[in-house]
Amino acid sequence: MRLQLALAVLVGATCMVVPQAFGHGLGGDQAPPISFGGMEVTVRTDLSPADITVGDLDTANMKIRFFDTLTNQTLPQVTYRVQIYQGEDLLANKLFYDNDGVLDVEIRPRGNCGETELWKCTTYYGSEHISAPGALYAEGNQRPLIVGPIFEKGGLYNIKVSIEGATSPKALINEILSYDTFVSVAQDQLFTIQTADAAEYPTVIKTYYDEVRNFAFDESDHSIYFEMPFDWSPDYVEQVFVVHEEVRVPKEFVPYSEGRQFIGYVNGVQLGARALINDPYSYEDTNVIHFLVTNRDLANINAELGSDNHDNRLMTLKLVPQDEVVTNTQEFYLVDTVNFEQVPTNVAVQWDSAHGAGDSIPFEIAFFDDAGDLVKDARYGYWLFQDDELVTEFHGDGEEGPGILSVEGIDTQRITIPESGQYRLDIMVYGTGLSYNQTHAGIGTAILEIGPKAAAPATVQDEPAAPAEPLIPDWIRNNAGWWAEGMIDDQTFLGALQFLISEGIISVPDVASTGEGSGSVPDWIRNNAGWWAEGMIDDQTFLGAIQFLISEGMLVVQ
Repeated sequence: MRLQLALAVLVGATCMVVPQAFGHGLGGDQAPPISFGGMEVTVRTDLSPADITVGDLDTANMKIRFFDTLTNQTLPQVTYRVQIYQGEDLLANKLFYDNDGVLDVEIRPRGNCGETELWKCTTYYGSEHISAPGALYAEGNQRPLIVGPIFEKGGLYNIKVSIEGATSPKALINEILSYDTFVSVAQDQLFTIQTADAAEYPTVIKTYYDEVRNFAFDESDHSIYFEMPFDWSPDYVEQVFVVHEEVRVPKEFVPYSEGRQFIGYVNGVQLGARALINDPYSYEDTNVIHFLVTNRDLANINAELGSDNHDNRLMTLKLVPQDEVVTNTQEFYLVDTVNFEQVPTNVAVQWDSAHGAGDSIPFEIAFFDDAGDLVKDARYGYWLFQDDELVTEFHGDGEEGPGILSVEGIDTQRITIPESGQYRLDIMVYGTGLSYNQTHAGIGTAILEIGPKAAAPATVQDEPAAPAEPLIPDWIRNNAGWWAEGMIDDQTFLGALQFLISEGIISVPDVASTGEGSGSVPDWIRNNAGWWAEGMIDDQTFLGAIQFLISEGMLVVQ
């Protein structure tokens, strides 16, 4: 195991800033900040334990913090109104007060509510604060308590937090500030795979979104299919950060044994590599396959299926196992960036050995603690070097702060390898969770040996050879992916298209081929560019679409 650290990497990695994190999480969420009194104030909601499964616990802690994202300073003496919803059902509505601005409330799920309006079954316990009439607060070691039909069903919960009063050295809050945060509670649903020879394999769907139904197994391709309610209207899709579904299948069932790869579909649309995570590590006898369908994935599905899908109220999910592949793996540990001492984080980088130079290779990156358990919600970035020359790097593109989010501790990144040889992959973990906890933060190195691209199968004698594929430089594919993610502007992307025209890779009559790219780009083309960059559509399809759009005058490149 070798550890090589580049000085330039370490210098950049040690310059940490307070993140402005927001976005739905499984056990925690941070709302977008609101400008107020020269501050950018927001609330963060965290559940403990973070991963709650219905029926597995009797009590949970809900922590709500009100703070300035610019300074990470907590605002004191806060009066909160907390409302908890599941769907359109109001479950709780109560005032709370906390002197230091960090509110802890105990929640005890209680089912069998016979009321149509579920909030009527909820009761509250605690002491009222003298300066905030009607508001419960923590007296001594005793937290306020909510008992009711909360977290006793799986799915997405909306925790609405309104700040009705607070003081700070900067400002006195005299207007209500309202925030929406979302947390997911899991529910296990048991099904059975029954094969043609009458063998039965217990299968669990762990849903974090809504109850699933119509589970089916197809013997012809060994695929698993299930459905659940979902609102595909664009206004709703825009609010959904991620849809998380988990499929657990015994490894003894050969099509789902260890070493298998999988393809996932939502409403018939194939998902990219990052949306389907295979976890063979957490259980010795069970493969866990995660559907992590992000907001961008949902928008892409809507774009591909068109407006007819907007009125759909159903999400269909399909999981198809593939042939077993031979993989290469590099394992290493991380060290901190100050004393270079080992931290409790180990990393495994794995890729299909059939890939080689010139390929956009999907590298699977997994993070483990010292006990061998996956490190959830790791935020990381990477640099790829060849002969100490930087080939590429990526550190996330969200507004929440540095790092690519690896929700389940496993992530896939497609990296184009320009030529055969030895590469150094430096990986930096910036922290874990919304708070960037530093327990697992550090940097380490994998040495990758990448061989030539596998030869294509020989063609049948006397069969005419297929026309040669146009050679598209790797930087064009990178530009397309960055443009789809909003990391570069339209003009830079148009400049790349201009290059393809000038080099004859795209042939368009009567289109000027001099000067820099300029003009207009229809927004929906971003989806095609993103899919092509991720390898979901081939070069010919992408080039054909661009060529047609330019020829028809729908895409202007001057």
